[in-house]
Amino acid sequence: MARSLGLTAYRALARRAEIAARPCAEPRPRGELLWLHAGEPGNALALQDLALRIGAARPGLSLLITAEEGLDLPPLTQRMDLHVFQEAAPSEHPQSVIAFLDHWQPDLCLWAWGRLRPNLIIGAAERGCELVLIDADSGGFDGRRDRWLPDLTRRVLSQFGKVFARSAGGRKRLVQLGLKADEVEVTAPLLAGGQPLPCADSDLEELAEAIKGRPVWFATQILPKEVPTVLAAHEQALRLSHRLMLILNPASAKDGKEIFDMAADLNMVPASWSDGEFPDDSTQVLVAEDPADRGLFFRIAPVSFLGSSLVAGTGGCDPFDAATLGSAVLYGPKVRNYLPSYTRLAAAGAARIVNDADALGTAVSRLIAPDQAATMAHAGWDVISQGAEIADRIAEAVQDRLDARVSKG
Repeated sequence: MARSLGLTAYRALARRAEIAARPCAEPRPRGELLWLHAGEPGNALALQDLALRIGAARPGLSLLITAEEGLDLPPLTQRMDLHVFQEAAPSEHPQSVIAFLDHWQPDLCLWAWGRLRPNLIIGAAERGCELVLIDADSGGFDGRRDRWLPDLTRRVLSQFGKVFARSAGGRKRLVQLGLKADEVEVTAPLLAGGQPLPCADSDLEELAEAIKGRPVWFATQILPKEVPTVLAAHEQALRLSHRLMLILNPASAKDGKEIFDMAADLNMVPASWSDGEFPDDSTQVLVAEDPADRGLFFRIAPVSFLGSSLVAGTGGCDPFDAATLGSAVLYGPKVRNYLPSYTRLAAAGAARIVNDADALGTAVSRLIAPDQAATMAHAGWDVISQGAEIADRIAEAVQDRLDARVSKG
């Protein structure tokens, strides 16, 4: 009976809170749904990456990523082959929890770090949703509820069928809260690692044949205010490498025609990939409007400038898209949405910050040398590989549990 007193008291308090009216904007897709919850701001990028890794390996699986209210999830590049949804987690008011679970009906939940939500976790478990605690750390269990309602924390922890802690300290804290030491597996911390963007082999072969060994750099997700900087940098780099070609991908496809005309006005020879044009020996700027082709161009270009990073308010774009495919990374200073990823790459020597056209042009001129780009690409791959082992282990645990659910009917 004592085990239920904490939960009873907690639910009584939760009912007094105001109901957060937050209707789900998207209908639940048919089939399996994996729910991932970020309890800590610092692991949101890693959780997004893990979601895409698992989704790519299990056709038909839909993905829901939630975060604590007040923790902003970075924007997620949508993949045409995946159903991925992001939203704030519901409040702990029973009606909010019921509405959330009624709508999404998750088959399995990966709960990251800690900051457990009793009503939400127990409610999901009671509906048959399997729960796995990942990347657990002592900091996730130092809240007032964990100190003053230890019986409630023990009951919530008992709902998890598998527990991964990212440190020995994390395991020690979980054991203090009631888990057995052999129930907690200590792993490396969960880190973002990037997923290779898709690319048609035929397109890669044909574009490589058209380029015929010319030096190439790629500027992607370029905002209108960044276009003059990119073109000026290319103009500068052309003075040292007259065969250099720029592939320019605007952040919005509607800007493609204007960029084409701007390049022509600067006496550069443009071509339009979206109009079916392949570059020839005279092409200096290839305008490519479709974001789905980024996987192709990251493979072609040894150096990439990641846009939406020179203008405040946009937050940058994911640098692992480039690093995963072996392209050295250049970026501007406005990358708050992905700052941990850029910091890791820059510290390893896989990314360099630039602030203006002169710095960008100079960096491109230096990095199109094969040895320079290869050194940065190798450093990038080392960063990408750091979180692969634990991500693969978690992904395997998810696959096993979902397969077991299917076999049970």
